Amino acid sequence: MDGLCKFVIPDFSIFIFLFPLSRHMIHKILSDRPTKLFVGFSSFFVANALIAEAIGMKLFSLEGLMGLNPVNFTLFGQSGLAFTLTCGVLLWPFEFVITDIINEFYGPKAVRRISFTAVILIAYAFLMYFIAIALPPAKVWLSSSHQQGVENIQNSFQAIFGQNMRIIIGSIVAFLVSQIVDVTVFHKIKKVTGDKHLWLRATGSTLVSQLVDSYIVLFIAFSGIFTWQLILAVGIMNYLYKFFMALLLTPAIYFIEKKIEKYVGQDTAMKMKKAAMGDTTTFENIPTAG
Repeated sequence: MDGLCKFVIPDFSIFIFLFPLSRHMIHKILSDRPTKLFVGFSSFFVANALIAEAIGMKLFSLEGLMGLNPVNFTLFGQSGLAFTLTCGVLLWPFEFVITDIINEFYGPKAVRRISFTAVILIAYAFLMYFIAIALPPAKVWLSSSHQQGVENIQNSFQAIFGQNMRIIIGSIVAFLVSQIVDVTVFHKIKKVTGDKHLWLRATGSTLVSQLVDSYIVLFIAFSGIFTWQLILAVGIMNYLYKFFMALLLTPAIYFIEKKIEKYVGQDTAMKMKKAAMGDTTTFENIPTAG
């Protein structure tokens, strides 16, 4: 019996010793300002990606939103082209900004990590959509739809959430590839410019990555359905919008950069930027601030 006590008590003592240590580590992590910023940016990034995929089924007229007539461009022999965009593009400009900020302060590894996380959660969301569609609808739910002016709410639910598999695959592949292209171009430009010209690496990486994004999703989703001329023409129309938004939001990147520097301190912000470029010695000396 004494031998058993000697065996058990030390293990229990270690648990009691480690519990406050773990609690201290958690408190230290949650009070670290660079960590809190990363959690916040990552959450916002993933949430925007999920929402954009969910609302992306609806198309809207950009000209109609601005009270203008359709532009009726002609490209590659395709006439009557206008800025008919998916609602998902309303959120993607915010993704551009967040990607560039994380690139600047946390580096390519952080961007790739949250990008893969977003892709996994998008795939998971679509799986849940298909499961929800397959579940037998309750009669009370079907009957209540008539009161809302919907003839068949199950069909409406399926039409909204049951997107074509090629579109789903296309959007996921395009998102992941464009993020990898963005982080690669961003850091290649930064190696040349150093800490100067944030606008150049932020805007330049976005313009390249979104050109890739525009055509990957179109070719995967509509190859064999649309002619290549139509795919090229629609891709250019989508890219023109993304091009304009990338330029328009460039000042927002500088605004957020200044806010981060004020929040974590100039010295910490500089060390974060150096660590993002691979200087791990500076990262080890980044202070913790509540």
